[in-house]
Amino acid sequence: MPSQSFVISDLEIAEIDAAVALWEDSGLTRPWNDAREDARRALAGATSTILAGRIAGRLVATAMVGADGHRGWLYYLATAPDLRGQGLGEAMMRAAEGWAATRGMPKLQLMVRHDNPEAKGFYEAIGYTAEPVTVYARRFGAAGQGAGEVVDSSGPGSGWPT
Repeated sequence: MPSQSFVISDLEIAEIDAAVALWEDSGLTRPWNDAREDARRALAGATSTILAGRIAGRLVATAMVGADGHRGWLYYLATAPDLRGQGLGEAMMRAAEGWAATRGMPKLQLMVRHDNPEAKGFYEAIGYTAEPVTVYARRFGAAGQGAGEVVDSSGPGSGWPT
């Protein structure tokens, strides 16, 4: 750990831009995802937050956590590039685990992109294991457009509502 005190608490709304800058510096953002909106949703949600790690008031680490009623989820684990290797990432993970456990979640899970072997190595080094699952997703348009629509996969004239 760094010589100065490392303090973890919830991210403040006013810190969203700093969090997004940290996520960008860490290579976590993608052009199809609005990271600021992700942050706003997490902070507004009843079952989610963003944990913020600070040293001398500087935001140096984040972990977005949520509980879906079945398990805890983690997103946007990031540490300042100039402070990596000092235990901040593991401290954030332990804080995220505590957050999930206090909400009755029996486990914390996360997704790692296939092209990120450094992240895989980090999680394995702190006791996480890869699960034998595949994640499927369906993106919605603006304002949830397309969400909840029945997809007619049987072809034209099937009589299915669309």
